[in-house]
Amino acid sequence: MILTVKTGSKTELVDITSRVQKLVSSSDTNDVLCMLFVPHTTAAVTINESADPSVKADILMILNDIIPWQADYRHLEGNS
Repeated sequence: MILTVKTGSKTELVDITSRVQKLVSSSDTNDVLCMLFVPHTTAAVTINESADPSVKADILMILNDIIPWQADYRHLEGNS
């Protein structure tokens, strides 16, 4: 099964929990191993509880602080 995730901004956290649960529960068996794989080097999967919405804001703030979009980068390929 393939799960495609589309984003709308350069830095974004997308909750895919319900989509993954739906795929797993649609399986023909009760014995399921779910492996999530991101084939692109500038994307990632993180596991985080979403009880506190401030966590999402904190993660985005830190990402933008340590890897700012406006910097004097030398590697400026379109997909980086």
